[in-house]
Amino acid sequence: MLEVNALQILSYDGTFEGFLTCVFHVYERRLTHVDIQPSHVAIDSLFDAREEIITDFEKSKRVWTGLKSKTSSNGRLRLMYAFLSEQAGIERHLLEFIRYVFDSKSIVDDDYSHEAVLKVTQVAKSVGREKHRMEAFVRFRLTKDDLYFATIEPDFNVLPLIQKHFKSRYADQKWLIYDLKRKYGIHYDLKNVEMVTMELPADFDPVNTSEDFFAEEELKFQLLWQNYFKSTNIESRKNMKLHVRHVPKRYWKYLSEKR
Repeated sequence: MLEVNALQILSYDGTFEGFLTCVFHVYERRLTHVDIQPSHVAIDSLFDAREEIITDFEKSKRVWTGLKSKTSSNGRLRLMYAFLSEQAGIERHLLEFIRYVFDSKSIVDDDYSHEAVLKVTQVAKSVGREKHRMEAFVRFRLTKDDLYFATIEPDFNVLPLIQKHFKSRYADQKWLIYDLKRKYGIHYDLKNVEMVTMELPADFDPVNTSEDFFAEEELKFQLLWQNYFKSTNIESRKNMKLHVRHVPKRYWKYLSEKR
């Protein structure tokens, strides 16, 4: 008779705390043939057993505390960065990374000979590059209700990583950065930064600075900035290959100087 080694699938809510809760269950129940998947992509299989894991902050905290004693601060940062990549199957690499860390007597988060450590590090590096690009390329526009508003569509979920930068740099302004791809944003009210969700108006075009939504002085500033950029651009010294390397084309539609 054919024996099937069923895969135990733990599905979670897509949060980092939810993922760590799944890791807790893996160790608590000594699961070996297991996979962790976000609930919105987890697919039932004829031979695999699927279980929904409810996020438990106490359990996730215990896993994180354990990682603090077994990894460097850079190692933990790479785990978080790689998780925010949202790459398909990244949970498997993260789990293998964590297992290797817990099974080792010394700190091994820099052991790039291990497949999971190398993969997590490579993905985290890509997320880090996207974080720095967002910090450089976000363009705020002043709305009619005195809110500096910016829209982005990053390759990775970097909003949690950039909020500290913008809170420090624009501490005297109320602002909101909205991720169009993931449909949530971060809002600063001069005191705190909070995650928010919102419904954009049906006629709102995130690329254009419309007088229906943005302040009159903002429209004037946009025109002034575009003229300045055009006047300082020296055609004979233009190096598009180098320019695109530093400012990829996928960001251009949200840069006022490119419109």
